[in-house]
Amino acid sequence: MSLNKYGLLGKSLAHSFSKDFFTQFFNENNLPAVYDLIELASMQNLTSFFNEEIKAYRGLNVTIPYKEHVLPFLDEIHEDAMAIGAVNTIKVHESGRTIGYNTDAFGFHQSIKPFLNLNHHRALLLGTGGASKAVAHILEKIGLEVFYISRTPKGKKTYGYSAINENMISSCKLIVNCTPLGMYPNMNQTIAFPHQYLTNDHLVIDLIYNPEQTLFLQNAAEQGSTILNGKTMLQQQALKSWDIWNQ
Repeated sequence: MSLNKYGLLGKSLAHSFSKDFFTQFFNENNLPAVYDLIELASMQNLTSFFNEEIKAYRGLNVTIPYKEHVLPFLDEIHEDAMAIGAVNTIKVHESGRTIGYNTDAFGFHQSIKPFLNLNHHRALLLGTGGASKAVAHILEKIGLEVFYISRTPKGKKTYGYSAINENMISSCKLIVNCTPLGMYPNMNQTIAFPHQYLTNDHLVIDLIYNPEQTLFLQNAAEQGSTILNGKTMLQQQALKSWDIWNQ
C-alpha cells in the first residue's frame, strides 16, 4: 500500500508540533500516510519546491515565514485566505492543482470561545504577520475592534511598541502575541510590554505553544490575567487541515 504524503513548509522547524501530531493521528486511525518537515532556507528553495516537488504531496501546512509568500505559487486561493492575505494549508489535487486555505482563523476562534466575555470588545495584537492577519480576521468577524503593535508601524490602528501605555491596555482587554518572540529555543526572550497595567479582566494569549508558558504569559499571569497558549488553536487548525485535504 502506497503512503499518502503530507508535510509542513517552513524555515526552521525544530520547534514543530505538526509532525508528532499527525504521526500520532495517522497511527491511531490506521491511515497509510506520512508527514514530512520541509525546511526551506530561502525564497529560492520555496520556488524550487513548488516547481519540482509539490506534486508528491496530497496536502501541506505552511508556517513562518512563508504564509504570505506562498500565495503567488497557488492555482486558487479560498476566499477566507484571500481576505486574510495568508495561507497555512494547501490542498494538492492529483492533477497537481493547488488550492490555498487559512485554518488558523478557524483554530483561533475555536480556542478562544470558552474564554470570551463582555469585557472583550477591543483587542491589541502584537505583530502584523500572517498569524496576526488570521487572528484579526476572526476577531473583526465576531465584532471586536482590533488594534496592532508593530516594529514598523504603518496604516491605521497600528502603533509602535513605545506607544503601548496604560490607557491602551485598559481599553483593550484582549491581548494577543502573534510574534515568535519567546519560542523554543529562545525561551529567555520576551516582548517589551508594560505588564503592570494588566488586570484580572484581561485575557492574554500567546500563539506560541512551545514552551507552554512563555515569559510573556508568565508575566501576564502574575498580574492575575487569564492566559492561553496556542496549543488548542494548533490542534484545531490541524484537524481542519485534514478535513480540507480529504474533502
